[in-house]
Amino acid sequence: MAEQKPNAAAHPKQGVRRTATHSGVNQMRVHQPTQYVVIGNHLAQHGELSLTAIGLATHILSLPDGALVDIRTLSGRFPEGRQRIAAALRELEEHGYLERVRERSETGEIVTRTYAHHVPERVLSSAVGQRRMSLVRGRESVARPATSSALEPSPEDDQPAPAPQQSPSRIDAAAAARVRVKAPEAAAEDVVRREDGGPCQEEAVALLAGLRRVDERLVLSARDVNALVPGVVRWFERGATADVVRRVLTSGLPSDMRRAAGVLAYRLVELLPPPLPVAPASASVPVRVIGRPEPFQTCDGCERAFRAPQPGRCRDCRSGRLTDGHAPLAA
Repeated sequence: MAEQKPNAAAHPKQGVRRTATHSGVNQMRVHQPTQYVVIGNHLAQHGELSLTAIGLATHILSLPDGALVDIRTLSGRFPEGRQRIAAALRELEEHGYLERVRERSETGEIVTRTYAHHVPERVLSSAVGQRRMSLVRGRESVARPATSSALEPSPEDDQPAPAPQQSPSRIDAAAAARVRVKAPEAAAEDVVRREDGGPCQEEAVALLAGLRRVDERLVLSARDVNALVPGVVRWFERGATADVVRRVLTSGLPSDMRRAAGVLAYRLVELLPPPLPVAPASASVPVRVIGRPEPFQTCDGCERAFRAPQPGRCRDCRSGRLTDGHAPLAA
């Protein structure tokens, strides 16, 4: 028999799929049009969460609204004990995937609501920060070619002499200054604008900024206050007082209010009262003053009763129309 060579290439086995990767996992992806949940890599490949927390978060994010996610329900659904599930829930709360808030229900009871965030706020803020950095770098790259083209001399000899050009260092400094100025201009929107607004605008700004004293959920940013001030000024122009506007904005707020500025903007537009009608001009009518009537007096001549401020004789006795026996005098 011929000697076997151990370094010879092995024959491919039938039925075994050949892959391009030499090690690791091979993904067998299948399109799922229904019954699926989208999980971001920020959760599936989280570097600080435990495997139990990642799996529990995946299960919670796949549930519909209103499903129970308390420790008792989850421990009855999975083989992990209550301690491991409680620890995993705490991990998800620390990293912003779960949020438990105590709120007052419509019946007045204090209940605990659980909110599951598919993308935590810290992930969103980091994404926004990276987007801003890319925009700034893009502006810098746009500013640099513009400065280089400005430095190139004109090849035409018959063209008039160009204006005196700045040195490259000065142009680069000016371009960098223009890029740096963008941040204060954008941040200026976060400052409450009070100038050129008159007393109505100042009163509207004070009213909106003080709503958080009535309800802690009505904490507004400076940008929200600037957006809501014109609506409050329209209420003032239609005769509403600050107390009326405050009562309309703070009474009967929903218990599950997510964004206070949106609720206030809706109320300012939908509940805007009509303008006050013009008061009719009142005609000048003389007012007749009616005093107390004079007291009754007894006439000294005929003993009849008559009204007079002082005792004495009646009008007939004073005129001589009555004599003895109360008969009138002959002509």
